[in-house]
Formats: sequence, structure tokens, C-alpha cells
Amino acid sequence: MMRDTIDVLKLAAEHTERGAPCALCTVVRASGSVPRHAGSKLLVSGDGAILAGTIGGGEMESRVIAAAGQALRDGKSRLLTYQLADPSSGDPGVCGGEVEVFVDPLLPAPTLVIIGAGHVGRALAHVARWAGFRVVVTDDRPDLCSPAAIPDADAHLAGPLVEQIARITWTPLTYIALVTRSSAIDVSVLPALLRAPVAYVGVIGSRRRWLTTVEALRKAGVSDADLARVHAPIGLEIHAETPEEIAISIMAEIVQVRRNQSTVVSRQ
Repeated sequence: MMRDTIDVLKLAAEHTERGAPCALCTVVRASGSVPRHAGSKLLVSGDGAILAGTIGGGEMESRVIAAAGQALRDGKSRLLTYQLADPSSGDPGVCGGEVEVFVDPLLPAPTLVIIGAGHVGRALAHVARWAGFRVVVTDDRPDLCSPAAIPDADAHLAGPLVEQIARITWTPLTYIALVTRSSAIDVSVLPALLRAPVAYVGVIGSRRRWLTTVEALRKAGVSDADLARVHAPIGLEIHAETPEEIAISIMAEIVQVRRNQSTVVSRQ
């Protein structure tokens, strides 16, 4: 049992380090006749595949896998209790015992993609890393988008922005901060970004700059529904002035969205 547990936990760590979510399902209490006893583990991938282990197979395991999928979608752990006595009344077995299974969603660290490696981008990379985010920074200026210039980033994508953005894998755990130097750059990259399945898209600049960007995007065929996804001007209003203060306001808004406390979708 100990070796099996170590193998499952090791695989879970490897999976999340690659940026893939998984759910660890553990029998925490068992009484009477049951297929597996306390400590038995099952590791389930984000698409419902069994990665390792088992808690007994059959209908009960099938129900736990379904619950694991729900846990990965909402990010919440749950404790499941199953009676294994009477299938006619909905029980997932006939062994006669009772089982409790704890389902724990294991989510990789969220990723912040910073588009723009200027003063605010550098400050934002530092704050985001401190907050536990994986940080990817991209800019068309190689001298600014480098480990020497931004040591807090985990990845540096230097070159034409449209090409670099196409290299990124987008997930619901990705947050995007456009802290670029011009509205024209925002217009060139936002159409692709607004089609991505990400948690957050924020754009820096004044309200006037954002209105100019919106006008150009509408002419390019971007829908109002897509535009409504954008947080602009980016960040919470704390009257920030310095790059560091602006970075704090941006991360505060991202954390607010991540924790599902924000009711503001757009500030057009």
C-alpha cells in the first residue's frame, strides 16, 4: 500500500507540474464488506481517464470519476459517502458495507501571460511570481524580453507578437495582461486572445485609449460579446501611479476574478 501511494502521489505531482489538472480520490473510511479499504487511491485526469490506482472499480468508481470531473471544474474538494447494499435504491454495489471517498482537485499553478515587457510588465512579473503564478512574458523587443531584463518570468517569448502568442497554450487557468505601449498593438493581438478559453483578459491604458481600441476592433469584426470579456482599464482603482503600484492593482483584480469575488465583467 505504501509503495502504491508513493507512486500515485509522484504521478500526481508530475502531472500538475506539466500544467495538467488531475483529481486525487482517496478512500478515507470503510466499514463492513467493501472492495477497497481506507488509504486506497485513484488518480483521475482532467478528461476523466484513470491515471493510476483504483478504489474498487465498478459503479462506485464510475461515480467517483464523475465527481472528480465536477471537482476539477469548480475547484472544490468533496467528501462522498456510498452505501453498498441495495442497488434498487440507488446504491452503487451490493457488498454490504459503507465507504467514504475524499476527492481533491489538484490544479496546476495559474499562468499569467504578460504582453508587453516595459516598466509595468517587469513590475507585474515580479508581483505575479510572488503571488504564486507561473509567468510568461512576450514582447517584440528582445532586449526587454529576456531573463536578464525580467528575471521573475518563467518563459520569455521575444519576437513578433502575433507569432509568439500563437505558441502559447491557453487554458481556463490562464490570465492575460496586455500592458503594451500602444492601442495599435492591442488591436493586432486582441482578436485572437478573445477567442481563447482564458479566465481573464485585461488591457492597460486610459478610458480614451480603450474606446479607440474598441472602435478599431469593432471595425475588424470583433463582437460586443467578446469585447465584454475585457477588463479595461486594467486593474482595481486604487489611484496607482508608479509601475509597482499599477502592478499591484492589476494583480488585485486578477486575484479577485480568480477567487470569484468580482461582479464586474467590463468597464467599457
